Amino acid sequence: MAGKTSTMMPIISKLYCSASQKVFVVRRRPHVVNGGGFVVTDCSSQKVVFRVDGCGILGAKGELILRDGDGDALLLMRRKGGMVEALSIYRKWRGYSLDYEGSKNLVFSLKEPNSCLVRNNLIRISTEPSKSTNKAWDFEIRGYFPDKICSIVDSKGNVAAQVGVKKEVEELMMGSKDLYNVMVKPGIDQAFVFGVIGVLDYIYGESTYC
Repeated sequence: MAGKTSTMMPIISKLYCSASQKVFVVRRRPHVVNGGGFVVTDCSSQKVVFRVDGCGILGAKGELILRDGDGDALLLMRRKGGMVEALSIYRKWRGYSLDYEGSKNLVFSLKEPNSCLVRNNLIRISTEPSKSTNKAWDFEIRGYFPDKICSIVDSKGNVAAQVGVKKEVEELMMGSKDLYNVMVKPGIDQAFVFGVIGVLDYIYGESTYC
């Protein structure tokens, strides 16, 4: 059985690590053309804490930006392209933290299987510096994101965050996945979690993709 995460694991910043479990609501940004992105609200405070701008806003495919509630850019997610990428057994994304001067610092890499030669089809994430001492990856995605039933799990099997849809919400939305919940465990960097979710959203052709 997965253990509990009790220590702080800042990846973007310790400002986004909470001592208690947090539940968020993700909603596709309304009245925006394809690739507009989504908004993240804290269930307890009802405040917008993050938003992800997709390629319809940024004007560049394979690029996303995570912003805080004030609109300041926190994280740039960029897909690696070119012929090497096309021939690789993985599609790769890189996440860069952004400081107030716009400087970029690599904080995570995400690998999406791009070939039947891969032993399993799990999407895996490595952080910089690595949080794992015995594996080549730090987190993996278990479950299927388009169904909104999936988890971000660390290399020890601990659940860091879970994506789901409450039954009453699903009934209200008539099966639509435009509104869903994300539960983030204590100590886990929430900005990192929503950066990863932004990439998953793009990979599966949802609100950030165009």
